[in-house]
Amino acid sequence: MFRQKIKTLLVCEQCNPTFSSVPLEGYQVFEHLSKLVDLTLVTHERNKDALEKIRNNRDIVYIEESKTIKQYYKLAAKLSTFKNRTIWPIHHTLTYPVYEEFNNIVYNQFKQPILQGEYNLVHFFTPMMPRYPLKLIRVCQNTPVVIGPVNGGVPYPKGLQEVAKQEFSDFNFLRSVGRFIIPGYRETYEKANYIFAGSTYTLNLVKELFNIEDERLELLYENGLTESFFKYPESKEEAKDQEGEKRTIKLLFVGRLVPYKGADMVIEAIGNLKQLVQEKILLTIVGDGSERQKLEEQIRQLNLESKVLFSGWVPQEQTVDYYRNADIFCFPSVREFGGAVVLEAFANGLPAIVVNNGGIGEYVTEETGFKIEPNSREFIVTKLKENIETLVENPSLREAMSVNAVKRAQEFTWTAKAQRMVEVYEQLLK
Repeated sequence: MFRQKIKTLLVCEQCNPTFSSVPLEGYQVFEHLSKLVDLTLVTHERNKDALEKIRNNRDIVYIEESKTIKQYYKLAAKLSTFKNRTIWPIHHTLTYPVYEEFNNIVYNQFKQPILQGEYNLVHFFTPMMPRYPLKLIRVCQNTPVVIGPVNGGVPYPKGLQEVAKQEFSDFNFLRSVGRFIIPGYRETYEKANYIFAGSTYTLNLVKELFNIEDERLELLYENGLTESFFKYPESKEEAKDQEGEKRTIKLLFVGRLVPYKGADMVIEAIGNLKQLVQEKILLTIVGDGSERQKLEEQIRQLNLESKVLFSGWVPQEQTVDYYRNADIFCFPSVREFGGAVVLEAFANGLPAIVVNNGGIGEYVTEETGFKIEPNSREFIVTKLKENIETLVENPSLREAMSVNAVKRAQEFTWTAKAQRMVEVYEQLLK
């Protein structure tokens, strides 16, 4: 089979099955591509312990970090932390030398194998933000290079600048500065044979920044689902019929407890619900973070102690139990690049209520939930209240959206995403 002959070098600095977010996505791409092509993974040594436990004789090259960079990273992390919170624009800027060392070592170690034709193709997957160069591209004149999905750059909505300030958005100008001073940044995107973009916003951003032709650019959402999330055997309403009409409708929020994720808006919306609706619901908040103490105080002030529960931090593979025991997913994050939690909720039959900004607004359709325009915090809270009441009071609508949510989730399996990537490999190699 032709696919088995594609010898592919996957450059994936962040690739770890025990982490969440981007490192876990990197691992899923590695795991599923390795079933379709002859794959060599090159990744950072920090991922070695986790990957070696499940290696299964696969070809993995670990890039070691110098003592100087290890010490530098500790300093950079300290300098980009304020009141136990990471200032991400500063963190990404200060930690760039950590990636640059990785980038240079990869170049020195693989430039000769690339020039000698040992690999049919190079795929650059992480870092995912579209502001990192791949030095190896300089020797890939005869070897196709695929990038992505890249994602990021989504701005805060104009109507939510107060949240933006809490997330240190005043430092976001550093992104633009990096585009001009990072060596090889433009070269990487201008020379790449094919680029996957993880959201419509990032697709348009990359297209505009580098004048990329449509033939070299494709929308392929960054997040995916493993089959383990598709285990719900029956409809939500059928499964709960035996509990009677007065059963509790369970709402769910999954995410870090930081300002832009919007857990506070969900709590406020619940406090504003009609009494008859409020009596029927229970919200579980899965996650932890810097805002937890504020959220707990907000709950006390609204007398919602019996209506809102905290689970604390839960390992990603265990969150599925919370999805399966819920009925409605509430996730009003105002600036979400990917939002895998929405897809995970869909896979378990949960209609979703989200804010229409970034990737999550693209996942949700009229048949699977509600999208709220980010006009202002007050507007989002009002619409959250209305949407929750609609779903609680209308079981048939909730059931229809539940069925459609599962169908929608099936479009985002990692298996399907890996197959699409390999289709592009084959097209380039022709």
